[in-house]
Amino acid sequence: MAASATPEGAVERIVIENAAIATVDANDTEYASGYVVVAGNKIESIGAGKAPEGLANVVRRVDATGHLVTPGLVNTHHHFYQWITRGLATDHNLFNWLVALYPTWARIDEQMTYAAAQGSLGMMARGGVTTAMDHHYVFPRGSGDLSGSIIRAASEMGVRFTLARGSMDRSEKDGGLPPDFAVETLEGALAATEETVKKHHDASFDAMTQVAVAPCSPFSVSTELLKQGAELARRLGVRLHTHGSETVEEEKFCHELFGMGPTDYFESTGWLGEDVWMAHCVHMNDSDIEAFARTKTGVAHCPSSNARLAAGIARVPDMLKAGVPVGLGVDGTASNESGELHTELRNALLINRLGAHKEAALNARQALRLGTYGGAQVLGRATQIGSLEAGKLADLVLWKIDGIGHASIADPVTAIVFGAAAPVTLSLVNGKPVVENGTLLHADEDAIARSTREQAQRLARIAAES
Repeated sequence: MAASATPEGAVERIVIENAAIATVDANDTEYASGYVVVAGNKIESIGAGKAPEGLANVVRRVDATGHLVTPGLVNTHHHFYQWITRGLATDHNLFNWLVALYPTWARIDEQMTYAAAQGSLGMMARGGVTTAMDHHYVFPRGSGDLSGSIIRAASEMGVRFTLARGSMDRSEKDGGLPPDFAVETLEGALAATEETVKKHHDASFDAMTQVAVAPCSPFSVSTELLKQGAELARRLGVRLHTHGSETVEEEKFCHELFGMGPTDYFESTGWLGEDVWMAHCVHMNDSDIEAFARTKTGVAHCPSSNARLAAGIARVPDMLKAGVPVGLGVDGTASNESGELHTELRNALLINRLGAHKEAALNARQALRLGTYGGAQVLGRATQIGSLEAGKLADLVLWKIDGIGHASIADPVTAIVFGAAAPVTLSLVNGKPVVENGTLLHADEDAIARSTREQAQRLARIAAES
């Protein structure tokens, strides 16, 4: 690293050289050995060979020999609070898993959600995630400022973040799954969601925090909450998120209650559109996929969680062929205990090859695109992040591929997708380092481990006493 004094007001530059580069731009441009120049919080230039001579105000030079540079990974679906209930109900399907865990989740409070968010964010950031999201929908009465605690954890970690402010108003007494004391009223959920958007959402190009409107799922919210939630989101100019078509049980539930399948039900409530993305979408027929493609509704594909809960294999190759925007999601860490998105690149590829398309389902570059540009599309930020291009925000990762786990793999992109989880040497978010040599720069990992363990034990005690 070379550092120098920078005149006041001048844009500081970071120069990365001698790296293999996968830009994930529209042409899938790659460089066997190239450079990236970061000026302030944006990518100034990128190309083959050495960086241009005579660059002013260079505060750091990185020799990236033995590394692959990619856009930072973008997580499109998660439930941070579940970090403190990992390893429970490990042999359940989705509905039974929810029934088993809702009574515990309904006891969370602000201290717990903050610790769980730190654990979730730290694990993802260490593994190359530069943009995270959290779908939080459990708001027990008197539990404190849960949304604020999650946003604070993301800000402290230094990652770009979308909070999907969730809600539930269909409890057991109404035929839903959550306990009666774990849901909000229709009016309360809408008011709290609007307050969260107005307080925290930033619509600017380089926003670090954004908010989406996110009623939980067809079996935990009323039709009116879906309809009014969509109206609220569009009035406020923010995106919409929910779970959809995750299991055969959900399909049956929708037909019994609404007389139609999930996709038709969502369309009837205003929940298809280019400002909408849904998690899972495992059980989609040709008509469903056509509807998503026609409306540009996005999908958060969560292969590990779908496998953990035996939900099935999403038809990702068919979605991509039809033009559906698809990104990757960790999903809650009670259904994906690793909590890492970079492993989802590999799992997305391998699990989809078990489906109808077999070895032609996905290749390494398609998997990388799902985890980067696809995620940016789904979050509505494809003009800002998701690919390495001049003018885009400087969210990027240097993956070390010259070590024992990757050095003999012929192709760099194949190395990080098919190979073991590659170490992160440097991760930049908004042009600022967040991870160096596999270590978080803005958080104490040992302290987070202690805190999450303590809060997990505390939650277990409270739930047992209730």
